[in-house]
Amino acid sequence: MTQTASAAADRLPFKTKLAFGIGSAAEIIALYSVSSFALLFYNQVLGVQAHWIGIAISASLVFDGLTEPLIGSWSDRTRSRLGRRHPWMFAAPIPIALTLFAIFNPPAGLSPMALAVWCGVAVSLMRQVMTFFHTPHLALGAELSPNYVERSKVMAYHSFFTWAGGAGMTWVALTYFFPSTPEYPRGLLNPEPWTNFALAMSLTIVAVLFASAWFTRDRIPLLPPLAADTKPFTLAEFFADVWKALRNVNYVWLLVGYFFLSMMIGLKEGLRLYTGTFYWGLSSEELRWFVIGSFIGYAAAFAFAARMHGRFDKKATLVWGAVSYALATAAPLGLGLAGVLTPETPNLLAILLAFSALAYGSMSVLQIGAMSALADVADENELRFGVRQEGILYSTRALAAKIDQAIGSALAGFVLLLIAFPEKAKPGAVASDVLHNLALWDGVVAAVPGLIAAVCYGRYRITRASYEATRAALAERRAAAAPMVAPKAGPTPAAAAITPAE
Repeated sequence: MTQTASAAADRLPFKTKLAFGIGSAAEIIALYSVSSFALLFYNQVLGVQAHWIGIAISASLVFDGLTEPLIGSWSDRTRSRLGRRHPWMFAAPIPIALTLFAIFNPPAGLSPMALAVWCGVAVSLMRQVMTFFHTPHLALGAELSPNYVERSKVMAYHSFFTWAGGAGMTWVALTYFFPSTPEYPRGLLNPEPWTNFALAMSLTIVAVLFASAWFTRDRIPLLPPLAADTKPFTLAEFFADVWKALRNVNYVWLLVGYFFLSMMIGLKEGLRLYTGTFYWGLSSEELRWFVIGSFIGYAAAFAFAARMHGRFDKKATLVWGAVSYALATAAPLGLGLAGVLTPETPNLLAILLAFSALAYGSMSVLQIGAMSALADVADENELRFGVRQEGILYSTRALAAKIDQAIGSALAGFVLLLIAFPEKAKPGAVASDVLHNLALWDGVVAAVPGLIAAVCYGRYRITRASYEATRAALAERRAAAAPMVAPKAGPTPAAAAITPAE
């Protein structure tokens, strides 16, 4: 093993994992604002038909997904004094914040169709610039350590801060921006606070994304260097990169599994606030307590996922994580359809929070395993093709996820149209058959893609033993190649690479 690899294989400093993790929090604040709030804002506050907004958001996802692998490949081939990932990470924060603010501040006087177009364009632009941070940031996480378990710890920080960003944003939004008032008992339906909400989220995003890039820059000398013979980015090299990635059957099964999982997530995120507000009859103050359920789940995953990967292969956590997530999200609505749970059930909120903790914990374990497994796939591809492809691997996976989330978001809009959910509805005034169909879609139907994902993850074949064999073969190859490198006078990139920056 080279000195560079040896240094990187050691336990990463807490500061590095923390700085990497907080970038995920800022990302999810932007993405969650769109996935969970934009549909409700345009439909229930501005009066735009739900399926129009669903189509607008879905179109932005597809367009963004198609460009994400381009950014991944370009990032893999970037040469700069800031390495391959950080130039992109420093460039993204301000454009992300500006476009997020625009989403929730359309010009006054627009027609419903013009509002839908504004939403689609603004969301598309935000997702485009988010890609400049998101893909290099994930690739950086895969490169921070080659260790089988340490990779899972790094991705545990990613998963935990993904929760923290979404949960913190939801808590702050429902507590300080959308509290219940005499005029608006359901604070989310109040049109006044949305501008201040968007401004606060935008400023937070700028600060946190810059901090993530700044406080991980000292690891640049320790990251895997770009091979000297790597060609610059071109479309031809991009398609070659994609082809190499798709020739790895383990990667393909991870990709297909995440495709179905994202369909479930996209549908449920689009319907979540509708279900909580109208089916269960929860107020904004009650909805914010779901942060507690999600915290318990994500904290448990943060504490135990890496230990599980030290004892079991990652495949087991992928399969059972998908099964548990699908069933835990379906169970309360299934009990509601059966008449066991109703809005009048004593301690209903506590029961729903318990299911929420199980669901979020399962999803977090699954996400940590999938992200860590992709880094193992990158090792396989380096052994097979002689190139590291973290950027293309994570971005192609994101392409499948975004196309599928687009399907889920569009489906959420069409579900509301199909079940004839009224615009600007009043809690307690929605017909019972409409609420029954809402629960059926958000509970039973949405769980099916999650179970299909579990079957796909069962086809993943990298084990701890095969990982160790791959790492040993890579170390042997590097050792054999080392004597062939002629020494040069003066400082060299290799010398710089083995000198820790802290």
